[in-house]
Amino acid sequence: MSDVLDLTCDLIARRSITTEDAGCQAMLAARLERAGFRCEHLRYGQTDNLWATHGDGGPVLILLGHTDVVPPGPREAWTSDPFEPVIRDGLLYGRGAADMKASVAAFAIALERFVAAYPDHPGTVGMLLTSDEEGDAIDGVPKVAQLFRERGQRIDWCITGEPSSKAALGDLLRVGRRGTLSATLTINGVQGHVAYPEKARNPIHQALPALAELAARRWDEGYENFPPTSFQISNVHAGTGANNVIPGELQVLFNLRYNPTWRAEQLERECESMLAAHGLEYAVRWHRGGEPFYTPEGPLRARAREVLTAFSGVAPEENTAGGTSDARFIAPLGAHCVEIGPVNASIHKVDEHVSMADLERLPDLYLALIEKMLIAR
Repeated sequence: MSDVLDLTCDLIARRSITTEDAGCQAMLAARLERAGFRCEHLRYGQTDNLWATHGDGGPVLILLGHTDVVPPGPREAWTSDPFEPVIRDGLLYGRGAADMKASVAAFAIALERFVAAYPDHPGTVGMLLTSDEEGDAIDGVPKVAQLFRERGQRIDWCITGEPSSKAALGDLLRVGRRGTLSATLTINGVQGHVAYPEKARNPIHQALPALAELAARRWDEGYENFPPTSFQISNVHAGTGANNVIPGELQVLFNLRYNPTWRAEQLERECESMLAAHGLEYAVRWHRGGEPFYTPEGPLRARAREVLTAFSGVAPEENTAGGTSDARFIAPLGAHCVEIGPVNASIHKVDEHVSMADLERLPDLYLALIEKMLIAR
């Protein structure tokens, strides 16, 4: 097997379901230390984080990834065991194959090759890994980013290995992400018998006009490479299960994915103002998942475009679509961030896989970009 295939299979075989790392980072650190990297293990709560660097001073380029994976679901739904990597018809199957153990393995191989070729390279190259990207992202990169602030750790450029390609490796360059704001909204009413509505207060009836207004609102018209802000209700729950009882409480979960037109606190105020205007008795608990970030034209974006064009044969699409990534915690440190990774068609699905051809090319892609940023400046 090739180095990158062997390492990817080793990572897939480790059952690293969030926030469990299952020894992935220790194994990677041992490899990188042999290559001359300084490795620091940063554990917060149940989350493992690895910070590995080579070189000194600026500029500082980091590769950002995660060793945790989402649960595989029922074993019988998979063609083969999700934690036993299997190659079938030119595809490598296993949980995390695409999201994102292939990229993590390719990161390590690219870094080993880079420092072997340029032992006295300018600046600093590093890798930051966490085991809490697929979960609540509380004790992962946010905690490390706070540590970096306290230390005055400089980050100039960040390449995240999230699976971003659509149909072919390198056909998409992610240049930012939307912010995410979630809410747990509780509407209070008065429980009662459905035959005597005058003696109760139905929170569902009261909330529907407000929820309809929130859902129908056109929040903005978009921002540069960002789509318009979206509001989505993801869960509504009320009642005792009996059809003759007016519920005393309604709980609604909703989320806003927003562009740089907004900040989280502005959206919170707008939503609460609309709720209050309907005379609701309510309480809302907000969770700020991360502000939007955007990488404008500059060295990282230009050279990433150049490398991807060389690999795919056409200039990549550049957008800010998709969910979120841990780059949202690195960008506020002043870093320019892009996301480049394998095809994302099977991520979080049964029989997740990565193309063997793409896997073999990933280390060369990341190595080419590192060289462009630190050597051929």
